[in-house]
Amino acid sequence: MRMKTLLLGTVFAVGATAMAAPADAQNQFRWARQGDALTLDPMSQNEGPTNTLSAQIYEPLIERANDLGLQAGLAVSWEPVEDTIWEFQLREGVTFHDGAAFDADDAVFSVNRAMAETSDFRNYLSSVEEVEKVDDFTIRIHTAGPNPILPQQMTFIYMMDQDWAVANNVEEPQDYAGGEETFAVRNANGTGPFIVELREPEVRTVLVKNENYWDAANVPLEIDEMVLSPIASDPTRVAALLSGELEFVLDPPVQDLQRLAADPSIKVETVDENRVIFFGMNMGAEDLDDDSVEGANPFADIQVREALYRAIDIDAIQRVVMRGQATPAGVVVPTFVHGYDADLDVRLPFDPDGARELLAEAGYPDGFQATLYCPNDRYVNDEAICQAAVGMWAQIGVEVDLVARTRSIHFQDLQNRVINFYMLGWGVPTFDSEYIFNFLYHTDDGDRGSWNGTGFSDARMDELTQAMLTEVDLAARDSLIAEAWGVAQENLVYLPLHYQVINWAMGADVNVPIRSDNTPLFKYVSFE
Repeated sequence: MRMKTLLLGTVFAVGATAMAAPADAQNQFRWARQGDALTLDPMSQNEGPTNTLSAQIYEPLIERANDLGLQAGLAVSWEPVEDTIWEFQLREGVTFHDGAAFDADDAVFSVNRAMAETSDFRNYLSSVEEVEKVDDFTIRIHTAGPNPILPQQMTFIYMMDQDWAVANNVEEPQDYAGGEETFAVRNANGTGPFIVELREPEVRTVLVKNENYWDAANVPLEIDEMVLSPIASDPTRVAALLSGELEFVLDPPVQDLQRLAADPSIKVETVDENRVIFFGMNMGAEDLDDDSVEGANPFADIQVREALYRAIDIDAIQRVVMRGQATPAGVVVPTFVHGYDADLDVRLPFDPDGARELLAEAGYPDGFQATLYCPNDRYVNDEAICQAAVGMWAQIGVEVDLVARTRSIHFQDLQNRVINFYMLGWGVPTFDSEYIFNFLYHTDDGDRGSWNGTGFSDARMDELTQAMLTEVDLAARDSLIAEAWGVAQENLVYLPLHYQVINWAMGADVNVPIRSDNTPLFKYVSFE
């Protein structure tokens, strides 16, 4: 593959020195998406674009293969040795980017770090009571009860070098919600196939091939230098790909897919994504500070939530906004996930007249005013979806002010619980419903419910969520999951919208294996 020269200097703000390739560089890989990673700290933010960048630099004990099955990562094997103990045999001969050897001390440190208060991954490990070093290449994870899905939960727990973390005062994850800046935010030291050479948030990130990568013999690893350039403008991302200044665009705009597919120099890969898009509302507060209702919270009334749901013309959103690149959803669980039930995946009908009647019954015959917060650089056409919904709610008398902003601010405000009505998308890396209940439906108690910005709290839901984590009888566990989905649907905690469809656009001579988790692993990239 020939090396290409960047022409869009004003877009990429590239400096010659910063972009200089290694002396033996053959293949450069320039790619873009609408937003950047929020941080390089691999445990600070459990967020898709951030995890995607981390996955090129850091590695977990257990990895998701391109078919999303489990495969050995930095652990060569794992098994339960007792009902509440999982044992992991670690891979020998692995080094971090600075040359330090990976061993059990690093694994114990990393799992413990992922359970810290400032870690956005602590919900993954809510069952863990202790991490034990057995010998230099064996660890045991002790859980509060049997945990049959612990291997699934370990796929996004990245391994860090304990000595590096101590030396750079990053033993604890970055407090992202608190606005903390640490050494790990812009620097990294993983075992992965790529090494961070330059990090300029919201401008570019330059990675170079790890020449000492432990698995180099089993993956293509053909990229010598990789540059991620966040480009918010849809037309600019497309123009850069068509001109050959980019090899890959992770999120081509749906309105340009036909144009891209028709160009012989471009190919577009498509697959259903493991992600659902929805709206959340703060139903738990007694009063809201950004609505027109004094002394009451309209979202606390399920009739209001149902009215907002029935006012959404999802077919119009799919057809006009998404250009067919979405599937309407009736439940907040992707179809890939264990516990998905097609009988629940049925939307309430679009019924604006019925919505107005529900509002009147709830005491709002003239509607009310509220504020919707929406990211404009995270999901496919996120701001446009919100704009469409705002127009639909206006038809039933609910006047909604839309505040659209970058996802870094959006997610920070959501985690700080300062927004009351919001868009969110949710993928499920464990492919199990417990993950959804743990993060989105369980009471926000510090250990679980970290993305539950609705204030929803139900004792039975909490009991079911915790029970399904330790139940080893499959039929009994499925019964717990089914009951939990019944509670979720009965309370109408979220307003489901649709399942996303992934489209990746790339040069015709570039092969990037597409994945339903929307997390490309660039060590598998090959060039024709």
